[in-house]
Amino acid sequence: MKYAIGMMTVLLVALPVHAAVSGDYVEVRTSDVYTGPCFANAEVNLTGKEAILAWRVREGAWEGVELSGLSVVAVVQASATLGDPHADPDPARALLVVDESASAQQRDGLVKLARSMAPELLGQIVRVDAAPIHLELGDHGQASLQAGRIARIETRALHEGDHICGNETVYYPPLIDAQAHPAYTRVHEFHGKGLGTVWSSPFKRSAFIGTFSH
Repeated sequence: MKYAIGMMTVLLVALPVHAAVSGDYVEVRTSDVYTGPCFANAEVNLTGKEAILAWRVREGAWEGVELSGLSVVAVVQASATLGDPHADPDPARALLVVDESASAQQRDGLVKLARSMAPELLGQIVRVDAAPIHLELGDHGQASLQAGRIARIETRALHEGDHICGNETVYYPPLIDAQAHPAYTRVHEFHGKGLGTVWSSPFKRSAFIGTFSH
């Protein structure tokens, strides 16, 4: 019995400890996420292969590294429409932008946090850049992201005029486990290096904004 208790103690000490982190989350895709089947079927495998995911840590640490007040952005390019249950997004490639105000240890922590929240999308990271990141969530679906000159997002709340076919719903859920609701994308731009492409995909019902806890 003493041996068993001792082994349990050793195992508990050996297990990694992840302190919880929480904060704000914004996601935008190059296809509508709040839409009806007619629009979704017209876009599938033609658009929606690109996405930007952004986290701002309000409080918490990851693997013992304090990340409060810092942000990280993931820009993803997949092989199929993200969220399509009948297609495989692999191979997916990603570029990460870490907060330039973070220390080297914190930048590494931000990369690890992002990968832990979207492991399937961030398995192949082709580039990590440091830039000033400003991520702000407002009221009524408003959000803004500026990640240096690499990525930019602006959203507003969905309203009645955005219901085109009348049977819209959250057709594609968020790409991570987040408490998020759909929003209308006014600006969605990527001008970075490493993915072999840039894009601008405004004026879509293609965003999620909310919070995360991990």
